[in-house]
Amino acid sequence: MSRSSSVKSKDGTSISFDRTGSGPVLILIEPAGHYRALSAFDELVPLLAQDFTVCRYDRRGRGESGDTPPYRPEREAEDLEALVRKVGGHAFVYGYSSGALLALHATALGVPLAGVVLMEPTLQDETRENSDPLTGQLDELTKAGRDEDAVELFHSSIGVPDEMICDMRGTDRWMGMISVAPTLVYDCRLSDAMGPEVLSAVSVPTLILDSEGSSDDLTGSAATAARRIPGARHKSLPGEWHVVAPDLIAAEIKEFLLDEAMV
Repeated sequence: MSRSSSVKSKDGTSISFDRTGSGPVLILIEPAGHYRALSAFDELVPLLAQDFTVCRYDRRGRGESGDTPPYRPEREAEDLEALVRKVGGHAFVYGYSSGALLALHATALGVPLAGVVLMEPTLQDETRENSDPLTGQLDELTKAGRDEDAVELFHSSIGVPDEMICDMRGTDRWMGMISVAPTLVYDCRLSDAMGPEVLSAVSVPTLILDSEGSSDDLTGSAATAARRIPGARHKSLPGEWHVVAPDLIAAEIKEFLLDEAMV
């Protein structure tokens, strides 16, 4: 049975979370557009709760958590740090996509994590000198109240196949993402702030995963992250675009964090 609670971040923002299972604490960080009521981890949690105390939380601006402007990546790292301290002082993390970027920022900033597993962190093109134009475009759309347009632009810009976007449009999932559309800008800012200096500052055991069915930009980002993070491991798993079956993910998390990191 899950237990719900909340914690105050450094800037006073209330962050809501729940936990289930038993064992060492493992915090799951949702990707862009997701939160506990629209979670990317519903099938993963029961597989992990056999071995971990699994914590899920609503990132700021989503679900039952609050939000305090202006947004900065450091504030989200502080949210995670407040949660870690609330649940025992140190924790493992699994981060997916832009959730993986948040985990990297947090570890580089000194949040006390014991080890991380990251699925396809979405790195920027290293040749780009300025922020991704997508960040500004999404900011303009959401400020104008055009949240659905922002959701569609975000997905098409990151390479989601057109048929997947068509399948999502009009569904409850689609409407849920529209409800948190302004936070898509937050995820883009996490990406804009991700540079080689962040990756090289990560000093905890790290496993980077990718899907064999993903596009070259995603698998390339995973390989780059693994190359730049000291001591990181990299593994490709059978899967589709940006998706690997939960049982395969769970097995890798358990093997790496329970065996490799030696709880």
